[in-house]
Amino acid sequence: AHGDEPLDESSPPGEDFLARLCVDWQAAADPVIDLGCRLVVLRPGVVLAREGGALPKMMLPFHFFAGGPLGSGRQVMSWIHRDDWIAMVRWALANSSVSGPVNMTAPQPVTNREMADAIGRALRRPSILPAPAFALRLALGEMADAMILNGQRVLPALAQSRGFKFRYETIDDALGAIYQGSGLRA
Repeated sequence: AHGDEPLDESSPPGEDFLARLCVDWQAAADPVIDLGCRLVVLRPGVVLAREGGALPKMMLPFHFFAGGPLGSGRQVMSWIHRDDWIAMVRWALANSSVSGPVNMTAPQPVTNREMADAIGRALRRPSILPAPAFALRLALGEMADAMILNGQRVLPALAQSRGFKFRYETIDDALGAIYQGSGLRA
């Protein structure tokens, strides 16, 4: 695990199951490069949207006034608003100088505790009840560590260096746009 170390597109892969899976998946695309084709490997963070993805599952406990951080809350969450994700895909397709891995994350990752606090603010609900790591491991098994309890500070260095402009750089801006006028606030 890389912990809080900032990771960009040139950083070495991790060593857990998901990291090995990504390395194998990217290696499977090598024949495309051998044919002389441009290959862009999209590496999305947690995509935030009102419907679908991780956010509705993350906000469910908040509706019951039981929201809070997962595990220690110190793990870093690299996220991206759905609109920025779509814009980045379009940008990568249209920009012929973009090739190889592209980290599709907002430029300001947050800790899980910061994410919980931001969801609480957006929904006007408390965010004080943590979900203990042992309970997550009981519910999810070994995938709890790989998917929830370990985080990575992934930065979109390539996109930023090539001029991509994010619409939602902060978690509060992203969640504010998602929940604005949605009737989800208390």
